[in-house]
This record gives sequence, structure tokens and C-alpha cells, in this order.
Amino acid sequence: MTTYLPRPLHALTAAELEAAAKDRRWPKWQTMALLHSLRLPVLNACLVRPCDSAATLRAAAHALATAISARTLMIRSDGGVEKAQYYRGGNTFPTEEIGPRAARLLSDGRAVILAEPTNRFTNRLTVLVRMERPGPGRLGSLTLEALGPGYDVADLTRGHIPPQVTAHLDDVDFTHYQPPRWHEWKFTGDQCPGGEDIRRTRRLERLASQTLTDGGHLNGEVGSEHAEIWLRQRGYLHLFGPQPTRAALARRARQLFEDAFSLARSQPNRNWHCLASAFSVFAEPRTTYWDLVDGVHKYAATAPAAARPEKRTA
Repeated sequence: MTTYLPRPLHALTAAELEAAAKDRRWPKWQTMALLHSLRLPVLNACLVRPCDSAATLRAAAHALATAISARTLMIRSDGGVEKAQYYRGGNTFPTEEIGPRAARLLSDGRAVILAEPTNRFTNRLTVLVRMERPGPGRLGSLTLEALGPGYDVADLTRGHIPPQVTAHLDDVDFTHYQPPRWHEWKFTGDQCPGGEDIRRTRRLERLASQTLTDGGHLNGEVGSEHAEIWLRQRGYLHLFGPQPTRAALARRARQLFEDAFSLARSQPNRNWHCLASAFSVFAEPRTTYWDLVDGVHKYAATAPAAARPEKRTA
């Protein structure tokens, strides 16, 4: 009997990537394989299935840590249609903690994606990329929603934090490439009085109740002021400095359009109505795409007609 041994994403052959990109059991892994096959930036990672043993989990962690020369790994959860409540991954832990933490997820029937580590406190730019159209062959639109330094993808997708800047394109033909002219972009900023203070407070509250609690840094009983102290003590000041988000998004808008067009053309569901992806610029600097989400398949009991109102959560 052949033993299954997880291999890092960046070590997979073209045939293995193609097979993974067609396997809808693990939507995040499926789209990571697709992104990598399109030569778009994506974190190196390993997939551990719910049926895999503790030994397989350890082998996957060792293989990935060795491949990227790291002592820490990120844990993400994957597996089928997501319910409203599930483990919010994306945190990084020492490799010796990976086994017990990931084992709990596997026992719940979720797959685990072990990925190369990132520092979610020092991001320079976070963008939610949304592609919409009424139907195949019809013109659609592209929307980029962005947050600046110190924020991360979860703030846009699950944190109910409004973007600082939005860029929008109308009349996009996702089947025939036509680069947009600069005047066709519509950039708008959040004009709400005190909006940045509210946004920052929500970010700190999320860090206190979820991210820092999951990492064992805070106990979940404390508020935003404790998260701010924790960040400042470690020199993570990005959230409290200038937020040049409009200029940063404008510099990358053309490339994000190019990538969105490639993603739309590669989508296996030719009848898609709403696709979304998330893009991060880290402090190194380097970049990554996280997932490609088809709104029809994201949540339980989600029908095509209901996909459009779920813009932000998609």
C-alpha cells in the first residue's frame, strides 16, 4: 500500500498542481494550487487531510519547515463549505506547537494547511479583489478594497472593518483582454468623520479577542488598549503611523487588474457571478494571494442568486 506523504506546494509537479486545482474537497488548497500554477505569488504550504495520522502531520510540518528553513509555521483550516463559525487561522506558531494545535482541527473533520510564516502585524497593504458580472459573456466590474499598514486580510473579510480606499472599474470584459485607461478607474476614500480612529479600534479589538488570544499573548478578557500596548512594546507601530493607502493601491492597480483577468479566465466554473481574492504586501517586502473564492460555493445554503449580497464576506 502506498503511503501518502504531504509535499510542499512549491515542490509539486505541473500534473500534481493541476490535480489539486480540480479537487474541490479542500477549497483553499485548491485555489492555492491554481494560483501557483498561474505563477502568481502564493505562500508555500502543505495540506494535511482529516484522515491523516499524527505521524503524517509531523512529516508535513518537518518537510515544509525544512524546505523554507523556518522554525515557525502558519496554521490555516480548510475543508468543504464553511459555516458561520469555524477556526479563524492565519496565526504563526513554533513548529513544536503545530502537532497538538493542528490535531484538534483534524479531529473536527477539517483539513489543515501548514504554510510559511508571516507577520500579520507589519503588513504594508491589504486588498480585497472582487470580480462581478451578470453572467457569462456579459460585461462586469472589478472592485479593489484596500487597507494600509498594520491591517490584514481578515479585517476586510471577517472583521467588518470598512476599507480606507476603494478603486472601481466598470464595463470589464473578463473574456477579452483590454487594459483599462487610467481615467477609467474610480478611486474613493472613506470620508466618515473619525473613521480612522474607529477602524483602528476595531482592528485592536480583533487582535485582543482573537489573534493575540489564539497565540497565547492575551487571555481574551481584555480590550483594545491591551492589544495596543502589546504592539507598541514590540515595535509594531505600523497601525499608528501614516496610512498612504491610496497611493499604494494606485501603484498596484494595473497589476491587480492583470491578475484578476487571469484568475477570471482560469475559473473552472464558467457561469460565475462573483469571484473574490485577497492580496497582501508584507513588510519584507513581498506579496501573496491567499485564495480565490467563488461566491456560489463559499457558504452553506448559498445559492447563485444569494451570492451577490455576500460581497464583503466572499
